[in-house]
Amino acid sequence: MRQPDIEIYLREEHLDALTEWLNSQIGPLQLKPWNELTRRGALTLDGQTIPLMIVRKAAGKWASVWFDSDNTPWETDRDCARAINAGLGQEVRCSVGGWSEEQSDDDPDRWLKVTSEGESEFIWAMKP
Repeated sequence: MRQPDIEIYLREEHLDALTEWLNSQIGPLQLKPWNELTRRGALTLDGQTIPLMIVRKAAGKWASVWFDSDNTPWETDRDCARAINAGLGQEVRCSVGGWSEEQSDDDPDRWLKVTSEGESEFIWAMKP
């Protein structure tokens, strides 16, 4: 089932490579300058605008990359993580499943790690 938005986590040192990859592989990318730890922008894919927000230090050295649209090329966070890992060759993290306010997940710290060696679930105790 297609998620209403997509969020993945990537190490901060790979953000420039990510934005270059998105621009060349997905569609034109327009980014505003950094506003402290946040950078907003939009991708254009098949005439659709996909709002994008990058938040540095969202989880230690990991940045949150949020595509605020259901018109992304990926149906799920996992699909996006796989594509970015394949494109950049870097570890990408995402939630194991989607998230909704109605969801009552007993273990909200379960995450998926996508690397060139494969995929594995782990417990990520994120600290603010």
